[in-house]
Amino acid sequence: MVNTRMLSRRYVAAASAADGAYYRWARHSGVTMHTLDLLYALDDGLPHSQKQICEEWALPKTSVNTVVTACREAGHITLESMPDQPRQRQVCLTGAGRAYARETLRDLYAAEEQAMEETVTAFGPEFVDAVEFFSARFREALDRNLSEKEENQSV
Repeated sequence: MVNTRMLSRRYVAAASAADGAYYRWARHSGVTMHTLDLLYALDDGLPHSQKQICEEWALPKTSVNTVVTACREAGHITLESMPDQPRQRQVCLTGAGRAYARETLRDLYAAEEQAMEETVTAFGPEFVDAVEFFSARFREALDRNLSEKEENQSV
């Protein structure tokens, strides 16, 4: 029989260790973790609103707003109107911001690529599918649990 409690603990410990590695990299690079998150999110070349970044990366709105303001003042990003969503603005890297992101993220990407190549060799590309599947099921289970608690408290 599979001990799901122990597997969950192992997963959480591994995820925390990975988060810790990103945190150490941010500190080594002289940026905050939220700045690293923003640069990483924007470095895919796709349009993103602050709201999308907060939702996709599970980041606090106030922290993202603070980082966006600081990066804007440093000349690394601009805020542009989104034609399909007039109340939101798209966060875009400037030329200087792309260069800054590239420099800040280069060695991090190299380490990720090495680790992912080794992981895919050992477990196959389905490894990422499994992590995404677990994450989605976990969020859904927590959301159900929280909804039930809220319903019970309001009765």
